[in-house]
Amino acid sequence: MDANGGDVDLFVVREWDPRALIGLYRAGGWWKDEWDPAHIPLLVRSTFAFVVAVHRQSGRTVGMGRAISDGVSDAYIQDLVVLPEFRRRGVGKALLMRLVEVCRARGISWIALVAEPGTSDFYRESGFIVMEGHIPMRYQGGVSGE
Repeated sequence: MDANGGDVDLFVVREWDPRALIGLYRAGGWWKDEWDPAHIPLLVRSTFAFVVAVHRQSGRTVGMGRAISDGVSDAYIQDLVVLPEFRRRGVGKALLMRLVEVCRARGISWIALVAEPGTSDFYRESGFIVMEGHIPMRYQGGVSGE
């Protein structure tokens, strides 16, 4: 893929440098310091499809996304993030479309996600529609009481 800001290659992976992924989770505002970095390899390995974007010139991991699925009926896209300095160059859309491609190649056509505030237009422009009448919900009684 040639993003406007430079060449970026996409890879579907089963393992990746945890430090690079933690940096991306931090860039998305999703990493908490009390979380155990040792869980990252299992997270990647256990994910149906995990895609990373690597800047060719620097070798730096500049984006990621993943699809969780049973591999048969439906999939959910999550953790799609690109480093701020590589945003608005087509990297996020390329990651998203690769995840969709991997899911569809396995016969999964029902693919959903929860859009972060301010990202709905990006997903609409990429072919996603609002699921009218559906409300995303999150369990509040997690392990740490969140």
